[in-house]
Amino acid sequence: MSVGESRLPATAAQRQSQIMRLVRELVALLLGTVFLALLAQVSIPLLPFTPVPITGQTLGVLLIGALFGPWRGALCLLIYLAEGAAGLPVFSPQGPVGWARIVGPTGGYLIAFPVAAAIVGLLVQPLRGVLSGWRAVPGLLVGTVVIYLIGVPWLAVSASMDLLTAITKGMLPFIPGDLIKVAVAAAVLPSGMTALRALGWPLRGPAGNADDTT
Repeated sequence: MSVGESRLPATAAQRQSQIMRLVRELVALLLGTVFLALLAQVSIPLLPFTPVPITGQTLGVLLIGALFGPWRGALCLLIYLAEGAAGLPVFSPQGPVGWARIVGPTGGYLIAFPVAAAIVGLLVQPLRGVLSGWRAVPGLLVGTVVIYLIGVPWLAVSASMDLLTAITKGMLPFIPGDLIKVAVAAAVLPSGMTALRALGWPLRGPAGNADDTT
């Protein structure tokens, strides 16, 4: 048997391994969007003084960024936005559906999701393999601030508000809830890492791990 023939089984095995890895990644990304869609349904009706709903979406954004890493996290959120723009019921039940939600007053918060997930992934990445999720709190807080930095000015422009009014209506009422979401994300992060690894999904592991997401 020639050297080329002896390599055929190995090449076929490598291709099969690559296909299975791709399938796992696609499943992880799609289930991430399902997770976000479910959290979006955890929604409190609009407060009378603000067009911004209270939802569980930002908790999902923080967890996906921390668990999937910067690039897969951002990709997952881009897929989520594409699903919503196409009219799938993945956004909160309050407000318009489809593309109208993204270009509406609260669209800036949605557009900020991929950016926030990427930044959370980048900041939490050095903590790979660390069991305590509380060390991820600074990165989770930065991701939350990024959502405000994009969402609030968008709200001001779209709703014809001055910036101070937009801050009053689109940020200040949500700070206590978002701090709770950061705490929850930090608390469940180690369990989330364990669960994803047990399922064989690609995510960031200890340094040098082949499942590095960067």
